[in-house]
Amino acid sequence: MRRMDVADFDFVLPPEAIAQRPAPRGTGRLMTLDRRTGAFAHRSVADFPSLLRAGDVLVLNDTKVVPARIFGTDEKGRRTEFLLVERVGRKEERREDSANEEEGELWRCLAKPGRRVKAGREFSFEGDWAAEAVARGGAAGAAATARAEGGLYVLRFTKHGNKKSSLLDDLASFGSAPLPPYIHRPGGVADAQDAIDYQTVFAERPGAIAAPTAGLHFTEAMLAAVAACGVTVTRVTLRVGLGTFKPVKCDRVEDHRMDPERAVIPEGTTTAVNCAKDEGRRVVAVGTTSVRTLEASARAHGGRVTPGAFETDLFLVPGAEFQVVDALLTNFHLPRSTLLMLVSAFAGREAVLAAYAEAIRAGYRFFSYGDAMFIS
Repeated sequence: MRRMDVADFDFVLPPEAIAQRPAPRGTGRLMTLDRRTGAFAHRSVADFPSLLRAGDVLVLNDTKVVPARIFGTDEKGRRTEFLLVERVGRKEERREDSANEEEGELWRCLAKPGRRVKAGREFSFEGDWAAEAVARGGAAGAAATARAEGGLYVLRFTKHGNKKSSLLDDLASFGSAPLPPYIHRPGGVADAQDAIDYQTVFAERPGAIAAPTAGLHFTEAMLAAVAACGVTVTRVTLRVGLGTFKPVKCDRVEDHRMDPERAVIPEGTTTAVNCAKDEGRRVVAVGTTSVRTLEASARAHGGRVTPGAFETDLFLVPGAEFQVVDALLTNFHLPRSTLLMLVSAFAGREAVLAAYAEAIRAGYRFFSYGDAMFIS
């Protein structure tokens, strides 16, 4: 791979182009891009089923966004915002903490402001939950914070009274959708409409801290129309985490490292995808997370998608070979982001940036709640 500057993936986006609310599902705008010729055209998301072919395999990411943004109050009455990133599993809990017999759930979190998260400090939350910041991940001993690897914090959550429910079970009553920072809400907290809008209609497996946003365009009627076209609709799960949206802070693309994310591919999906590849039919991925899941599996298994659970930190940039995906439905992404780099790897940087320039000129809406692009 030739050396590339992150600045090669920069572009100027007017602030008013950042969508603050989505269009009604199925009504957004859709730009089509031919990755062989670079030609683009303007359509509607409602046209998407007609752009598919009988025999295509459409792959959705069925991860479900957790209402993972919560607020805790410390002993001084100060309010701190936490984003629950992932629960520390039992094996990891035993490895990291010799006091594994203690009650509670360990969670890695982002905190704002992080300077308040001192080792040993306690926070109270709604739903009878409390948490203590604990030092681990290289910050043990005399460290001033409970900071973990990768800029995260580790908290031990415990529930008073009825202890039958887990934190994940109770989040629906006091957590909110973890909207990205470019979507602005009064008080910085997602509202009741976001709880609906920031979830796909096919979301099934909880664990994501961000939505697979290309999937937000679908309605049940659209999915039925897709199936009626002779398209096989199948699913993978990639629990969207920090890896997908981790900012690229280095100057050279090859110096960036993705954080791993957890993925699952069902056996039925592997059968459908591998048969399609064997028979020369298209595999159409909905969203960059579906792309990464399929391509990571193929890279690990000699070009064949294999069922099972795994972690992936796959970083796709121009020069990468795509072994599975033939077409991609995706949103318009942030400048200098790994998502834009993936799309550029799939369709060519020059073609993608030209299409983005046209989208800005034509008034398309960008990012999570924005319009879509179909690349084939």
